[in-house]
Amino acid sequence: MVKLNRIYTRTGDDGTTGLVGGSRRSKSDPRVVAYGTVDELNAFIGMCVGVCGDDEAMASLLREIQHDLFDLGADLATPFASSPSPESATPEPAEADSALRIVPSQVQHLEAAIDERNRHLQPLNSFVLPGGSEAARWLHLARAVCRRAERDCVALAEREAINPVAIEYLNRLSDLLFVCAREANDHGHDDVLWEPGHGRR
Repeated sequence: MVKLNRIYTRTGDDGTTGLVGGSRRSKSDPRVVAYGTVDELNAFIGMCVGVCGDDEAMASLLREIQHDLFDLGADLATPFASSPSPESATPEPAEADSALRIVPSQVQHLEAAIDERNRHLQPLNSFVLPGGSEAARWLHLARAVCRRAERDCVALAEREAINPVAIEYLNRLSDLLFVCAREANDHGHDDVLWEPGHGRR
């Protein structure tokens, strides 16, 4: 159980922060940037929950994802002790590692949700602009932040070993958020479609 008795510690006043295990990194370190973007994504997901209206199924799914994102943040904040770089070693499978890691079943849960929700949507004949209902707009914004979190994790993985399932999770989550945004637009009927060359004069 996590206990937070003090909100401020002053230990980060020098521009560093502590990772799980006690090591410290600059707050601009790619690992800190990666889990910071995941935290930002979680905040946007929270906004999405608030505008889901009467769609309790979607709100429940998004709340589950918020828990997953805290798992993901803990995963990224816990370096592999024996894997200082991607070239030097392959990290242990997520299930075998003692730290809290994102695992394949969490990715599979997202895939099942995508398949279930996508089969009810209007077929796509064009790319979709971020827009439509309030819920769809927030979900598209969360999707864009999710893509940035994925890019930050890829950048981190190019410097040191991370759990590869973390990147898979974010990749699949961005797809699910896209599907949920279309669902929030009357199952795709109210999507705002891209018109190539629309702004040419």
